[in-house]
Amino acid sequence: MGVKLLAIAWGLAEATVFFIVPDVLLTYLALKDPRRATKACIWTLVGALVGGTAMFCWGHYDPKGAEGFLAQVPAIDEELLNKVEQQIDDDGVKATFFGPMAGRPYKIYAVYAGAKDISFPSFLLVSIPARLLRFILLTWITWWVASKLLTKLQTRQKAFVLTAVWIAFYSWYFATM
Repeated sequence: MGVKLLAIAWGLAEATVFFIVPDVLLTYLALKDPRRATKACIWTLVGALVGGTAMFCWGHYDPKGAEGFLAQVPAIDEELLNKVEQQIDDDGVKATFFGPMAGRPYKIYAVYAGAKDISFPSFLLVSIPARLLRFILLTWITWWVASKLLTKLQTRQKAFVLTAVWIAFYSWYFATM
C-alpha cells in the first residue's frame, strides 16, 4: 500500500474507530522526507474528513447508537463523552477546533456536532484546520528535531528515539484518559 493510501486509510480509521493517531505515520515519514510527510498530511486530512463526515452523520441520525459505539473505543469513557458534549453545548463548532488540539478524539466532536445540529458546512470548515494544523505541526517539529538536534544519529536511531517517544506518549495517554 502506498503512502498516499496508507495516509488516507489511517486518517479515516482514526476519525472513526481507530485510537492511534495518524501523526505516528506522519512523524516517521518526517524523519526521512519532510516534503513527502507534508503531502501525506494532506492525504491524512482527506481520510479524516471522510471519517468525520461519517461520524457527524451517525451522530445526527442515531446519536445514542453513535455514543454507545464511542464508549467502546479504548481511552473513551462516559466522563470524556460528557465533557465533549458539554463543550459542544457551550462552544458550538469552535469546540471541534480546540478539543482535538487538547488530545480529545475528533470522532467524539464529530458525533456530538451532528447530534447537536451544528451546521455540517461549518463543522467541515472547522475540521480542516483542526486536523491539518496538528498534523503539520507535529510533522515539521519532528523533522526539525531530527535534522537539527539529532544530527549525529542515523535514521534508524532517530526512528528508535521516535518509537520511544510514541510509546511513552501512549503509555501516559492510556493511563490518564
